Amino acid sequence: MEIDLTRMSEPQREFFLSDAKYTCYGGARGGGKSWGMRTLLVLNALKYTGLNILLLRRTLPELRENHIVPMRAMLHGVAKYNATEKTFTFPNGSRIVAGYLAHEGDILQYQGQEYGIIGMEEATHFTEEQMQLLIPCNRDTRSGRKPRMYFTCNPGGVGHSWVKRLFVDGQYEGKENPANYKFIRARVYDNAPLMEANPEYVDALEGLPDDLRRAYLDGDWDVFVGQYFTEFRRELHVCEPFEIPAHWSRFRALDYGLDMLAVVWGAFDEFGNAYIYRELCKPDVVIADAARMILDASANEPILNTFAPADMWARNRATGRGQAEMFADAGLILTQVRNSRIDGWLSLKDWMRPIDNGTGEKRPRLQIFSTCRRLIHDLPLLQHDEHNPTDVSTQPHDITHAPDSLRYLLDGRPQHRVIVPQEYDSQIDSFLDYGG
Repeated sequence: MEIDLTRMSEPQREFFLSDAKYTCYGGARGGGKSWGMRTLLVLNALKYTGLNILLLRRTLPELRENHIVPMRAMLHGVAKYNATEKTFTFPNGSRIVAGYLAHEGDILQYQGQEYGIIGMEEATHFTEEQMQLLIPCNRDTRSGRKPRMYFTCNPGGVGHSWVKRLFVDGQYEGKENPANYKFIRARVYDNAPLMEANPEYVDALEGLPDDLRRAYLDGDWDVFVGQYFTEFRRELHVCEPFEIPAHWSRFRALDYGLDMLAVVWGAFDEFGNAYIYRELCKPDVVIADAARMILDASANEPILNTFAPADMWARNRATGRGQAEMFADAGLILTQVRNSRIDGWLSLKDWMRPIDNGTGEKRPRLQIFSTCRRLIHDLPLLQHDEHNPTDVSTQPHDITHAPDSLRYLLDGRPQHRVIVPQEYDSQIDSFLDYGG
């Protein structure tokens, strides 16, 4: 086996030599990041005895084409490949396990496992929760190698925000130690072999629309390619909880499926501003239990309506009953709302736009209590649908439930009407007419 390291770019060399606990090599497309990740893991497997390494991509096709196929060629005669387990085993006992996380719950298969090195290829395709759940797995008691995690990525994707926060902006929270994080910027112009073999690749990147060019060619992290709700700002749309005034109107809305029950509670003030003050998100809940949980969470609150999408009134062929009817039998009456996705998402964008909200300052009409963690997490991660950019992508499906329930709530609530008092002059005229 031969690995030519003589033509490594300076960023690739920096990636190989980094001793940070968490190293991210990210930026432009075509910068040689995948080669860098693959080669780094192989070199470590050869150097250290008994080292377990985990290499992750989002989907199996990506994993196969970008890593398994080239690694089988690279390691032919050096490491044994088990196609069933997708594992390369080296003579010194080291292993490279190739895995993928197509769904949020797929991360659970790695819980309790031990990997001295974890490589997350295209890290912005993973959620922050997936990354955090892997951290306890990043340990080593056999090889003597310090546990390390490596990330490669381009701007954009569901993980854009956490990668940018940790590695690009350096905005650390809680116990995150700045010394543990290192960012290496990738540029396509640093990849000499690609520039020589395929110079038209750069021409293609330079010809992209401005936002895509900035992200894919320049590696600009201020552009979230594909993000739907670019309006979302934590400092604008998230507020600390407070006691809801008794005269505010209160509503609920839910999105139901066996994979996830998502409910949001919203209150509307006298100016028509919305405050999302409670959420309930729970998987694998049958309708009877879902209804009970929703009613229990509301206690004695004066909820005016509970909104749900029209498809919950569709009758099941086997039972002849719809989900809405079953909720009603369990004590929860639902109110049907239209299910125009695009209109609903565009309306939500309008709710998030700062305007004069009646208090003399420009604020969004939508505020979310900081305790609604799932909604706050999911909303900014939604992306444009690839085939219909005005719609929200349904993938990853895990992050769509809470935003869907918010869409139903805002769509179903009665239109706010501002009652304008009579002009003072009209009141005087009426009084004078009465007296005359």
